[in-house]
Amino acid sequence: MSKEKKLWITFGLVMLVSFTVLGYYGFEIYQKAPPRPTNIVTPDGEIVVKGQDILDGQNVWQSMGGQEVGSIWGHGAYTAPDWTADWLHRESLYILNKWSEAENGERYEDLSSEKQAALERRLQEELRNNTYDEASGTITISEIRAEAIENLNEYYKGLFMENPELDELRNFYAIPKNSIKDEDRMRQMSNFFFWASWATVTERPGSDVTYTHNWPPEDLVGNKPTGDLLIWTGFSIILLLFGIGVMVFYHAKMKEEETPELPVEDPLMRQTITPSMLAVKKYLWIVSALILVQVSFGVITAHYGVEGDGFYGLDLAKILPYSISRTWHVQLGILWIATAWLATGLYIAPAVSGRDPKFQKLGVNFLFICLLIIVAGSMAGQWMGVMQKLGLAENFWFGHQGYEYVDLGRFWQIFLLVGLFLWLALMVRPLLPVLRKKTSERNLLLMFLVSSAAIALFYAAGLMWGRQTNLAIAEYWRWWVVHLWVEGFFEVFATVVGAFLFVRLGLLRTKTATLNVLLATVIFLSGGILGTFHHLYFSGTPTAVMALGATFSALEVVPLVLIGIEAYENYKLSKVTKWIQDYKWPIYCLVAVAFWNFLGAGIFGFIINPPIALYYMQGLNTTAVHAHTALFGVYGMLGIGLMMFVLRSMYRKQVWNEKLLKFSFWSINIGLILMVLLSVLPIGLLQTVASVNEGMWYARSAEFMQQPGMDTLRWLRAVGDTIFAIGLVSFVWFVFSLNSKKKLAQETRVKKEEKVLEEVE
Repeated sequence: MSKEKKLWITFGLVMLVSFTVLGYYGFEIYQKAPPRPTNIVTPDGEIVVKGQDILDGQNVWQSMGGQEVGSIWGHGAYTAPDWTADWLHRESLYILNKWSEAENGERYEDLSSEKQAALERRLQEELRNNTYDEASGTITISEIRAEAIENLNEYYKGLFMENPELDELRNFYAIPKNSIKDEDRMRQMSNFFFWASWATVTERPGSDVTYTHNWPPEDLVGNKPTGDLLIWTGFSIILLLFGIGVMVFYHAKMKEEETPELPVEDPLMRQTITPSMLAVKKYLWIVSALILVQVSFGVITAHYGVEGDGFYGLDLAKILPYSISRTWHVQLGILWIATAWLATGLYIAPAVSGRDPKFQKLGVNFLFICLLIIVAGSMAGQWMGVMQKLGLAENFWFGHQGYEYVDLGRFWQIFLLVGLFLWLALMVRPLLPVLRKKTSERNLLLMFLVSSAAIALFYAAGLMWGRQTNLAIAEYWRWWVVHLWVEGFFEVFATVVGAFLFVRLGLLRTKTATLNVLLATVIFLSGGILGTFHHLYFSGTPTAVMALGATFSALEVVPLVLIGIEAYENYKLSKVTKWIQDYKWPIYCLVAVAFWNFLGAGIFGFIINPPIALYYMQGLNTTAVHAHTALFGVYGMLGIGLMMFVLRSMYRKQVWNEKLLKFSFWSINIGLILMVLLSVLPIGLLQTVASVNEGMWYARSAEFMQQPGMDTLRWLRAVGDTIFAIGLVSFVWFVFSLNSKKKLAQETRVKKEEKVLEEVE
């Protein structure tokens, strides 16, 4: 049996086993998610919270921006608090103070440590006891807790509406006045906050651990790390070391392939450029425009961290609140990166056969129009949702779903899914004649189509939750999209496309590339698929999910440790022959991808992956460090590199502005690392210390985040952000200047021809 066939079988087994396990524990999450009651009542049967208000409150929270305004269970934005940690701490202090004043005549914080400890133990018995009755569907709470709910309802009403006493706090949290305009909606959202907080402190039946595995850390209620957290953290580190040892042994054993005979000139210069391939040019223009818009919203979003209600004195929050600027910043980042990759696929597929199937150009143009409608329509809908101009059902379909990375309304999700399948059809049609010939590239092309199909298929996971689905279940499916779609199969697609381009350039043997791609895919998905669970440690899931997530997320890091070999190989390829210098900067982008894969996805990713680390870090700026360096550093740089490969083929005879590209490349990468090292990482590490010592509520509080030193660190981000933004603007300028230079060259040639004709006459 050939090596290729063995790897295909291994790939199939990895997919089958991994998705079977993922599906089985998904079923477990459905069964063991924190229950949502029909009503919350006092011991005498008085209804404190109606169950439907919790469901509607979740929708109100989503409509205002959801995870783009603070976070729930640690998932979301970082400027405002985590509402579950915030509610839990405020509720605990309210009850402790009430008891203390009634029994001791003074506030809880003024008591001796012995009396405080006694009250804290009483509080833990009060809050951790699970009073959910499955038969009636009710949760019974004490009178004092019902009173705390009413008190906190008033507090959050003042915060999200217009209590003038909370103006300064609203500014710190970047929450505009009257973010919620209706008192009934406000009460419903507060009730949802209570339920989400109830899950963090209530022990599962037959267990001494809460539904969220004792997250967030909060000493007052006994939320402390469990033995499972420590055991699986240790196991994940041992497994990581073992995996690295195996990878080092494998690389040492591998025999280096002979370098193929290099072409004397660029093979891509001989390929036919079909009409549909030329039509891809407009995709690259729109990607460049989206980059500028995304960077602009990034600047605004970062500035809201230091001036929460405006932008250098301009009252911008009235028309563009933080939740919208952050939504658009994140969403446009994913859309422009995805569009760059889709455009590369649309360019490569016809290039293989050298001809367009019937109506291929029409399909490419039609898909382009669809993508424009999706981008503009979803952004408009999100704005209307956050500005409270839509009903709750209308918001779900056309507005803001409130789930970070999957914010666009359900209609736009379906529209995008249809667009992805149209893209898949446009990829398959030109390649079918080549696949039938069974050439040496067949296996590589099959892997290309498999990864393309996965990109279309796995976005469908975003349709698996409904408007009022239990948050624990919605989070399970959301991370299918974020982890499997964005972090998983996009990675596979990137690996295949990179290898395929080097094969077409004659720098890699087809068989070598195919084996490398299959092996890399098997290694990556072996840890990557079940590694999805590391996002779900504290999202209302059973302990087994944490065990699997810790184990397999450690394996995700293994191939990234030796990625420097890939970077060095790509660097060597940029110097092997004279004509390859035309591809210097696209190849340098691939070197940068390898660097950020190691640092952003590997090092910064593993910092927050082990259970005990994430217990204290979930929802802090350490997550933002990983997000920026992995999403842009890996996928963004790859998108830019793929664009440059396509542009090099399109503008064949043009001399590129090397100085501009050099400036752009280094500005982007230096700016990104300065953004992280000068600001986001130090803030995240200081928050981690605060989380360990005081609790998650304090690490995210205005009291901690508004200290002068923290404010200075936020301002320091402007250094890296500015350099980064200038680099991206330079790249966009380069893209648009190519077209103007081409026109200029054509005009010069026409003038020369006219002059020759005049001289002849």
